[in-house]
Amino acid sequence: MKYHPLDSRLFVRNRQKFMKAMGPKSLAVFNSNDIYPVSADSTMPFKQQSDIFYLSGVDQEESVLLLFPDALNPEFREVLFVRETNAHIAVWEGEKLTKERAFEVSGIQTVRWLQDFEKVFFDLMTEADTIYFNTNEHYRQAVETETREARFIKKCKDQYPAHKVAKSNPILQKIRGVKEPQELDLMKTACGITEKGFRRVLDFVKPGVWEYEIEAEFLHEFIRNRSTGFAYTPIIASGNNANVLHYIENNQPCKAGDLILMDVGAEYANYSSDMTRTIPVNGRFTKRQREVYQAVLKVKDEATKMLIPGTIWAEYHKEVGKLMTSELIGLGLLDKADVQQENPDWPAYKKYFMHGTSHHIGLDTHDYGELKTPMKPNMVFTVEPGIYIPDEGLGIRLEDDVVIQKSGSPVN
Repeated sequence: MKYHPLDSRLFVRNRQKFMKAMGPKSLAVFNSNDIYPVSADSTMPFKQQSDIFYLSGVDQEESVLLLFPDALNPEFREVLFVRETNAHIAVWEGEKLTKERAFEVSGIQTVRWLQDFEKVFFDLMTEADTIYFNTNEHYRQAVETETREARFIKKCKDQYPAHKVAKSNPILQKIRGVKEPQELDLMKTACGITEKGFRRVLDFVKPGVWEYEIEAEFLHEFIRNRSTGFAYTPIIASGNNANVLHYIENNQPCKAGDLILMDVGAEYANYSSDMTRTIPVNGRFTKRQREVYQAVLKVKDEATKMLIPGTIWAEYHKEVGKLMTSELIGLGLLDKADVQQENPDWPAYKKYFMHGTSHHIGLDTHDYGELKTPMKPNMVFTVEPGIYIPDEGLGIRLEDDVVIQKSGSPVN
């Protein structure tokens, strides 16, 4: 891994929080992600499943974490299974975790080879009444590929039909949303790398450069600062491309007089950053561009002030919508009649600002976290209003990552 070694105490605390929320005589299992094939003998780069990383720090394929707080033998209350390594694997694939190194990374005393999983799991299931399955219940999820976790759940239900089933996700939504101080430090590092990339690009952008060249400049700066690269597919959208919310082709030249919207973020140690900036290609805003930019900036700044403990996510978005409506009227894009006649399910401002303003961010760019309960200190949210005017070839979005504080305004 490119990142510096992490303090295993973070993962010890995370496991403690999870196990405290488990029911009596219950066992939880977390699987690593697969390495997914592309074609021939090619594979996609490995990306660890966020929950097993959150609970163990293990950043390696073919790993399994088992938690059983009520195990009769204390040795088996936390068990980490990793793929057995050898000299052949070291030559062909590189260094893999030994049992000793797995303990150093995770803080888990009991580390076994993966080949021992079925035997240990069967023995512990004879003591357990309930098993927690780790299903993906993120509100944006749209999984079509069968994951390693899904295969395990299917097999487990078939082999252990008498056990009760519970869900890990509600616990993870609650505890992953509130960041530990060390997690905040890792996210600040990711944000700092993103800032370095942006400052590099500021000196690079000029009429005639191509969007993909800007993408390459970001990637260069990210990797040279120990990031594995982008936390998500980057959007480098010049001119009217900015009006395509998920424009990722990044294959057009940047022209004088146009703006360029850059939605990029570095990851560091699997933690994400998420930034959007919109700048003039030639270094100078037109009067109209500046008016729209200032409107987006005002909404962002005012929305940020609302991110305090006790705020309800859905209500917050309604209030941001009111702010945006006022700005769009000021820009001449809406009038009072538009607002009076609007559809409550799709307010008038949605014509020019059709996405949400904030989402949790952490190990995932759209991270797990409670959305129906009041916001809590140390939650981290994006703030990303935008105004999109295809008829004018103009799209502006600004985005920061902010930490909710116990008192006072959130901190970027």
